[in-house]
Amino acid sequence: MNMKNMRQMASLLVLLPLMGFANETKVVSPEGKLVVTVNDDGGHATYAVTYDGVCVMTPSQLGFKADFGDFTQGLTLKRTKVESIDKRYTMRKVKQSQMHYVANQQNIDFENSKGQKMTVQMNVSDHDIVFRYLIPRQENDNPKCAVITEEATSFRMPDGTTTFLCPQIDPMTGWERTKPSYEEEYKANAPMTEKSKFGQGYTFPCLFNLPVGESLWVLISETGVDSHYCGSHLSDYDATNGYTIAYPQQGENNGFGSASAQIALPGKTPWRTITVGQSLKPIVETTIAYDVVEPLYEPSQEYKGGRYTWSWLIWQDNSINYDDQVKFIDLAAAMGYEYCLVDNWWDNNIGRERIVELSRYAQSKGVSLMLWYNSNGAWNDAPQTPRNCLCTSIARDREMAWLKSIGVKGIKVDFFAGDKQATMKLYEDILYDANRYGIQVIFHGCTLPRGWERMFPNFVASEAVLASENVYFSEHHAEQEPFQLTMHPFCRNAVATMDWGGVIMNKYLSKDNKSRHARQTTDVFEIATAFTNQTAIQCVAMQPNNLEELPQTELDFLKVLPTTWDETRFLDGYPGKYVVLARRHGDQWYVAGLNALKEPLTLTLDLSDFHLSTLLTDAVNKKTKEVSFSKAPLKTDKRGQTKITIQPNGGIVMY
Repeated sequence: MNMKNMRQMASLLVLLPLMGFANETKVVSPEGKLVVTVNDDGGHATYAVTYDGVCVMTPSQLGFKADFGDFTQGLTLKRTKVESIDKRYTMRKVKQSQMHYVANQQNIDFENSKGQKMTVQMNVSDHDIVFRYLIPRQENDNPKCAVITEEATSFRMPDGTTTFLCPQIDPMTGWERTKPSYEEEYKANAPMTEKSKFGQGYTFPCLFNLPVGESLWVLISETGVDSHYCGSHLSDYDATNGYTIAYPQQGENNGFGSASAQIALPGKTPWRTITVGQSLKPIVETTIAYDVVEPLYEPSQEYKGGRYTWSWLIWQDNSINYDDQVKFIDLAAAMGYEYCLVDNWWDNNIGRERIVELSRYAQSKGVSLMLWYNSNGAWNDAPQTPRNCLCTSIARDREMAWLKSIGVKGIKVDFFAGDKQATMKLYEDILYDANRYGIQVIFHGCTLPRGWERMFPNFVASEAVLASENVYFSEHHAEQEPFQLTMHPFCRNAVATMDWGGVIMNKYLSKDNKSRHARQTTDVFEIATAFTNQTAIQCVAMQPNNLEELPQTELDFLKVLPTTWDETRFLDGYPGKYVVLARRHGDQWYVAGLNALKEPLTLTLDLSDFHLSTLLTDAVNKKTKEVSFSKAPLKTDKRGQTKITIQPNGGIVMY
C-alpha cells in the first residue's frame, strides 16, 4: 500500500477510547498534506491542523451554545461518516469559470452530557478546510427550532504569527450612523497580540502569516450566509483561545433585531473556511467560497458583465442632473461600455419622468442605466434618496416592475447596517425580488458577500472595502491607494467580488482636472487595477475630458477591457507591497502588476504559459524623471522569461 492510500485510509479511522483516552478522528486532504485532527479531549470538541507535517492550528475549540443545549463542554465523539466529494460546476462572474472541487468529507457526531446531539461536518481539500454544524431535532423530535446564542469556534495559530486584518468598528458610528460597513483600513504585518483599533475584533476575511517551516499563509473567512443566519467576524486575539467567532453587535441595525441566529431544526450553520498555502498562490486562487454552496434560485435571464461610467466619483452630487448624465452616457457609448450608473438624489434632481427619458436616450446609444438606491428603512440617518423603495416587499415589487418597464438593468443599493440575521434577510429579499424583474444588484455600504455570487444569480459584487470615493475625499487615502490595492487580491478580493469603484484616469481629483489633490498612481497602475480588482461589472471612472486628454493608445486599450475571467493565476506579490496576476478571458491571457513600494521593483516572471506579445508600462524620462504611458513589444528569453521593472505606484499590463 502506497503512502497516499495509507493517508486516505487514515481519514476513515476513529481511535476508540482506551483507558480513558479521548476519541479522535482525522480528515486528510486528497493529496495527503493537509490534515485535520478532531477529538473530544476533556469533554471539548477540538480540531488541530497540520500541513505537510507542520502545525497550522494548535487544538482549537468547536461547538456552540443554543437555547436548548450547551455543545461547548461535556462532549463525547460518538461516530463518523466519510464521503468523497468530486464536484464540477460553472460560473461566469468570478475569478474562474470552470470549477472542480475535490475533497474528503467527514460527518463527526458528538453528544453532550444530556445526550443531545450535534454533527461537525468537515471537508478537507488540498488547500481548504471548511466546517459547519449540523443540528438535528433531539428527543421526541423536539425542539423544531432553535436560537444559537454563541459559537465556541476558535482559531489558534502558533506564536509569532503576523496578521493582515481590517478592524470591525462600533455600530451606529461614522457618517450619519452608517457603520459598520467593512470600510476600515487594513493593517499589514501586525502581531496577533495587538488589539484591534476599535476593540471589536476583525471583519472577514482575515489573513495570517505563520512563522513555521519556510512560512505558511492562512486565510480565514465564512461562506453560505443567507436569511437563515447572521454574519460573523473574528474576535480580538486571546492568548488562551486564539481568535473566536463573534456574532453581530447588538447595536447594529439601530439596535433592532437579534444579534443571535434563529434557525429551524434540523438545521445547519454557515461554513467556516480556512485556506492554507506554503505560498500565497492557494490564497489568491481559492474558490472555496463557491465550492460548498449552491444557487438558491434560477436566473430569470442571462446576466451580462461589462463596464460602467460613473459621474459621482469626481463630479459628486452636483452631477446628478439630466445634462451631466447625458455626458456620461455619451462617454460610455464612445468607449463601448455597457452601463452608466446614475447615483444618489436622481429622483429629486432629475425626477422619475425624466429618468424614463434618460433611460430611453441611453438605450439609443447602446448603453443601459443602473440606478442608485438607499436601502433604508429605519436603520441609519443617511439622507440620500430614493429612500423607502427597497425596504419592504410591497415597495420592492412596485419599484422593480417600474425599473424593468423603463429598461434599467441594474441597481446599486447603499447604506446597510451590519451583519444581523434581519439584515441578511434584507439582502436576500432585494436580490430575489430584483431577479424576478431581470435586474442585477451591486451593494455598497455593506457586508462582505459570503458565497453570494453562486447563491444569487443576479448578484454582481459588493463594496465592503475602503473604496475609491476615499481617494477623492482625502489626500491621505490617495496616498494609501497603492497599499490598499496591493492588499486586496490576497484577502478581501480573494473570497468575493469587489466593487472598489473606479479605474481613475483623471490626474487630479476634480472636475477641471487641475485643482484639489493629485492622484498618486500612474496611468498604467490604474489600468492594471481593472485586472487585479475582480468584479464582473467593472467601474471605469473616466471623465468626459479624458477622451481629449488621454493618449489614443490608452483609450484604445480602455475600450477593450474584459471583466469576466475563465482562469486566474497568482504569479508574484506580497500583501500591501506588490502583486502580479494572470487572468484569462476566452483564449486571451493578460498579466497585470501593481507596485506600492517607494522604489522601482524589478521582477523576473515566467510567462511561458501565456503567449503574450505586448507590454504596457511606465516609461521614465532619464533627464526629467517624468513618468509616461508606454506601449511596446514584450521581450522574453527562450524559456519564456522576462525581467521587468515596475515603477513606484506604477503598474504593468502584458497581453
